[in-house]
Amino acid sequence: MASFADGGGNKIIVEEEHKGLNPGLIVLLVVVGVLLLFFIGNYALYVYAQKTLPPKKKKPVSKKKLKKERLKQGVSAPGE
Repeated sequence: MASFADGGGNKIIVEEEHKGLNPGLIVLLVVVGVLLLFFIGNYALYVYAQKTLPPKKKKPVSKKKLKKERLKQGVSAPGE
């Protein structure tokens, strides 16, 4: 900050402009960049896994569960 005196003895304050980026802006850009990279990387891995991994095998349904479901529907289980 520089101050100058004019002819009448009053001081005129002149603000010097700072050149360069605001440090807060730099931090914000870095954080947003890292988050963006993280989400894009996760999406890329997800798409790759969907294409390359075999489909997930379903667990076989137990005979006990099948019997229970049939009884709920009103159909008697075979052998009863």
